Amino acid sequence: MGRPADGIRVPAPGTDRTPWWRTPWWPLRAAAVPLLASLLTLGTLVAWTTTGRAGTPAVLSVRDGRVFVPQNPEATAAFFTIVNSGGSDDRLTGVTAPAGGRAMLSRRIVTGKGMHGMQMVSAVTVPAGGALRMTANTVDVMIKPPPRIAPGDRLTFTLHFRDSPPITTRALAVRPGR
Repeated sequence: MGRPADGIRVPAPGTDRTPWWRTPWWPLRAAAVPLLASLLTLGTLVAWTTTGRAGTPAVLSVRDGRVFVPQNPEATAAFFTIVNSGGSDDRLTGVTAPAGGRAMLSRRIVTGKGMHGMQMVSAVTVPAGGALRMTANTVDVMIKPPPRIAPGDRLTFTLHFRDSPPITTRALAVRPGR
């Protein structure tokens, strides 16, 4: 650039350039980086889900339903094996008991010095690719008041889950210890 006598810079002939931030393409250039990053992220997520790595929903089935023939007039317990062959955990959130009974999920706990007690729980996890096996020493369904049943009778229960639809199943009445 030449300098005229009055001190104002004047570009040399043929070197007139507009600053890069004032070019008409600047807004497109500024948007290109976030746009390309978003497209790359979206493409990666699509590839991840189409290859099955994003998981599949829980696929639940219930088997081995048993209910103890009541030994006392206060309560009895029911047990089920819930199998999850899907790719995501689900949670058993409640059980509907036969008419006239109230069903609650309970867990056996150690209260100290070899003593045990029961604690009500709001939900129990059914692991992906695994099973929840209810037993008298782990988790069960407490039924209050107990129904009048004899060994060999069958009772209908509905199990409710967080993400899966309810499953209605039957439990065979057995004497405790079987």
